[in-house]
Amino acid sequence: MKLLTAFGLFAVTAMLVFYALEKRNPWFVLAFAFSCLLGSAYGFLQGAWPFGIVEFIWAGIAVRRWWLVYCLKDK
Repeated sequence: MKLLTAFGLFAVTAMLVFYALEKRNPWFVLAFAFSCLLGSAYGFLQGAWPFGIVEFIWAGIAVRRWWLVYCLKDK
């Protein structure tokens, strides 16, 4: 398996795991966002720029969800 393929497998697996754990702790939402950034990097590195853009957008959505849940929960 090529290194780039292994990186993509890791990124997508991390996205799946952290998405499944999001309800347990807000930090898993942030971890999901980070794994989306990894997926975005993978998409750009392998030449699938539409995938990279969509994953980057998902990362932004996840960071916003984390911000609303974790940072603004006491207000």
